[in-house]
Amino acid sequence: MEAIKDALRALRKRHLLEEGAHGPAISALSKPMISQGSEWKEKTEKLEIELQQCYKAQSRLSDQLVIEVAESRTSKASLQDKELLINDLEKDLSQTREECTRLQEELEEKTKTLDLLITENKEVRSQLEEMTNRAQKAESENKMLIDRWMLQKMQDAERLNEANALYEEMLAKLKANGLENLARQQVDGIVRRNEDGTDHFVESTIPSTCGHRIHAHEGGCGSILFQYNSRTLFTGGQAGPVKMWDTNSGSLIKSLNGSLGNILDLAITHDNKSLIAASSSNNLFVWDVNSGRVRHTLTGHTDKVCAVDVSKFSSRHVVSAAYDRTIKLWDLQKGYCTNTVLFTSNCNAICLSIDGLTVFSGHMDGNLRLWDIQTGKLLSEVAGHSSAITSVSLSRNGNMILTSGRDNVHNVFDTRTLEICGTLRASGNRLASNWSRSCISPDDEYVAAGSADGTVHVWSISKGSIVSTLKEQTSPILCCSWSGIGKPLASADKNGYVCTWT
Repeated sequence: MEAIKDALRALRKRHLLEEGAHGPAISALSKPMISQGSEWKEKTEKLEIELQQCYKAQSRLSDQLVIEVAESRTSKASLQDKELLINDLEKDLSQTREECTRLQEELEEKTKTLDLLITENKEVRSQLEEMTNRAQKAESENKMLIDRWMLQKMQDAERLNEANALYEEMLAKLKANGLENLARQQVDGIVRRNEDGTDHFVESTIPSTCGHRIHAHEGGCGSILFQYNSRTLFTGGQAGPVKMWDTNSGSLIKSLNGSLGNILDLAITHDNKSLIAASSSNNLFVWDVNSGRVRHTLTGHTDKVCAVDVSKFSSRHVVSAAYDRTIKLWDLQKGYCTNTVLFTSNCNAICLSIDGLTVFSGHMDGNLRLWDIQTGKLLSEVAGHSSAITSVSLSRNGNMILTSGRDNVHNVFDTRTLEICGTLRASGNRLASNWSRSCISPDDEYVAAGSADGTVHVWSISKGSIVSTLKEQTSPILCCSWSGIGKPLASADKNGYVCTWT
């Protein structure tokens, strides 16, 4: 604005100077002009008009000058902004060049690293090819060894089959001799055990009185079992040893150490030499009863082993069931699994048949299944209960099988047809767990089962009614077992107490 004002002042001054400069000339010329008349007057008017036009042009030029000055200032400011922008761009360019240099150095370094890795990769590939060739060679050698081993196993199996045939023939002769001796020794309805070990028993008595109350285990006693034709009782509890008791005196004979986890089931070979325990540690433990030492730890199940049974005639073959939904057949002489049966519903209880060729299994879906243990084939299946089966027990003669379920019903099946031939229940009898074990008396006349209220109920199979109610324990009964000589009956509860009943 100051520049515009200065320009206007300069124009006015120039105008005044020009007017003053022209004044004498106009005055000198005015005299002859007057004489000349109107001609000069007209010229003067024209000149005045031209002067006015000049002033107008000058005004326009002044306005234009002001506009141009403003535009010049704007251009100058824009130029300064662009210079600043150029400076910033130059700085960015410098930084970009430095970054580009750094990235180029990194690229060169990574290129060198890549070249090194490529070299190492080639070496590793060559090593891999060499190892692959070795593995293929080892695989072919392994296959050859397996073929040789399988051939040897087949030869061993043939020899074993011959030995089994000879054993069965001798066993049949022994049975025939045993039946003959049994017929000779039967007196007044009582049959006693022979001195040569033939498996006989006396008539069972209906229990009514508690003989001993033994605190066997801390934290509960989940499994009990009598020795064959003996009053000696084995008990298994939580996270502790299996204990061996004299039920005549209620005293502890010995403890079998070496197991892990909770003992969920027990089985003993018919010669009373080996005791097998099913454990929640996914293993089975086999003790030598005489020495109290662990002979085998049978591994192979992937979940807790909840049931175990052993052949009635052979001390060699054992079956087990676990919550990995498998039944396994074990060879105690060799200490490993020889066959595995798969199924869909968890199994809580199992029982081998008299001949040891088939196994009964009770499942969470309430079904009782019969398997060929050698082939793993399902032979028969029956819906025995509306809830989980907790116990499966075979009668002494092998003609009946007892199942107990969480529906608080105890069913007696004919093993030949798998038809129900008796159903036992009581209003106060409620099973306490998925592994509550009931039992059949040695003379196949009675059934004993514990209840969650601490009561033990005894039924007559033939009458289908309760013949005795035993009340001594206060916590839920987990299992019952009957001595093979007819008495006593034993029951174990959740507090770890065992009662013997006579």
